Amino acid sequence: MKFVDEATIIVEAGKGGHGCLSFRREKYVPKGGPDGGDGGDGGSVYLEADSALNTLIDYRFQRKYKAQNGEPGAGRNCTGTKGEDLVLPVPVGTTVVDMDTHEVLGDLTKEGQRLKVAQGGFHGLGNTRFKSSVNRAPRQTSKGSEGEARNLRLELKVLADVGLLGLPNAGKSTFIRSVSAARPKVADYPFTTLVPNLGVVSVQAHQSFVIADIPGLIEGAAEGAGLGIRFLKHLVRTRLLLHLVDVAPYDGSSPADAVRAIVHELEKFSETLASRPRWLVLNKVDMVAEEDREAHCQAIVDELGWEGPVFRISALSGEGTKPLVQAVMRWIEEQAEQEADNPDFAEQEAARRRRMDEEARQKIEADRQARRAARHADDDDDDFDDDDYDVEVVYAPE
Repeated sequence: MKFVDEATIIVEAGKGGHGCLSFRREKYVPKGGPDGGDGGDGGSVYLEADSALNTLIDYRFQRKYKAQNGEPGAGRNCTGTKGEDLVLPVPVGTTVVDMDTHEVLGDLTKEGQRLKVAQGGFHGLGNTRFKSSVNRAPRQTSKGSEGEARNLRLELKVLADVGLLGLPNAGKSTFIRSVSAARPKVADYPFTTLVPNLGVVSVQAHQSFVIADIPGLIEGAAEGAGLGIRFLKHLVRTRLLLHLVDVAPYDGSSPADAVRAIVHELEKFSETLASRPRWLVLNKVDMVAEEDREAHCQAIVDELGWEGPVFRISALSGEGTKPLVQAVMRWIEEQAEQEADNPDFAEQEAARRRRMDEEARQKIEADRQARRAARHADDDDDDFDDDDYDVEVVYAPE
């Protein structure tokens, strides 16, 4: 199957039904008068968050959606049937953007949340409505109005409290397997993780948080190297970033250089995201001799000049993971209390997230345009479209 986190669709609400021009005609009832009924309203289009969905792939196969039109009115003051609303299910965490105005129409972040994206047309009036003392036989009616039509871009961003950063094979997937029930694929080659994975970390009864693992970055990701930077947008809703680094890389490279490379790519993607709270997690400490472990880890911290929180763990054996998740849980609870007690802080946090959303959207769109131009120049490919950015994931039995 494909993990699709962006889709463009066209939605059109139903037209309102026309009013009816009719006069009462019955035996022995002369001059029965007008009896034309009103039309029915057109159906509207809604998007509804559905936790059973985790991809927008269905909206790549069908891109045009139209709600039902309202029925016209009829004689004997019969009102036309209202058009049925069209409800389109989308994954929780979907942002809806009007492509023509670039306006963000809304975020669907809770199960069952609905957003009206196209208003149905209003009904027309039958000639009964125009009857008056000076106009006993009106022949006026009104037509139903057109339904609203919109070009929409759907952007899926996973909902998580904590996001994992790091090079490929830094141990992010192993870490999420160690602390949660999530079971992403783990292997000894780069780019094992091709799509974001979510795991729920249960610290103790009634205390848990959601952690997101995204495909690893490499130097030059902002220019399209590796899997690029488009998956970074899934971190804009997180409160905290955990930067995992392999303290004993198999190729003998510098862990400090690996950290700096990721930070550089993060800053090029979104300065606001790069300024989010970030903790350094030194992983695979079991690969270093125990007597040299403390000095080796401290040398990395000193080389970076790191002043924030530092944790030493082995995701494979579970060493050091419990204190880390407990510290994360405490930090998340403190942030939530601060937002609840301080409305100004909560508004600042919301503004930061909106700014990260906008920066991510602009960067990804610029990257898409650059790739489209480069491919068109190289191959003269007129069939290039957004499907070329999808990740094909094939699940095969072991």
